[in-house]
Amino acid sequence: MSRTLDSPRHEALREFLADRRKRAGLTQAQVAAKLGRYQSFVATVESGQRRIDVVELLDFADAIGFDAREAIRTLKGIRPK
Repeated sequence: MSRTLDSPRHEALREFLADRRKRAGLTQAQVAAKLGRYQSFVATVESGQRRIDVVELLDFADAIGFDAREAIRTLKGIRPK
């Protein structure tokens, strides 16, 4: 298994999260507050410097207001390197 930080799926996930956050009209700071984290946490996830696990994906979905299954369906359609 290759490093996920450089994978096409990871790139798609971070783009998905940033896109959904912006569509919801939320700032990184607002999402971070809903997560009980600092804005820098959201920034490192969106910039691709940090991976998130499935539990964190569910937390992001709740904070931003999207269906986590949509994110998984999107990522499943992307081929790994």
